[in-house]
Amino acid sequence: MSLDKNDVRRVAFLARIKVDEADLEPVAQDLNNIIGWVEQLAEVDTDGVAPMTGATGMVMTRRDDVVTDGGDPEKVLSNAPDRVGDFYTVPKVVD
Repeated sequence: MSLDKNDVRRVAFLARIKVDEADLEPVAQDLNNIIGWVEQLAEVDTDGVAPMTGATGMVMTRRDDVVTDGGDPEKVLSNAPDRVGDFYTVPKVVD
């Protein structure tokens, strides 16, 4: 697969990226280098190689569902810009 200036112009248009006319050829060359590298990666034989990472086969660890640091409104609201009692106050945004 090889891209030319027209392909780059079309991709840039679809991606809504401005590419100057003078930069089309260098960008096409860069993209062709990337495509060539990806094609080279596809040639690597990975048969029998286990995936190095993945979410399958993992066990999610869970912590006990207990309150460890609550019930201290003064500590929680210490940085509140405005408060009423144990609650934050916020400006009215809807009339």
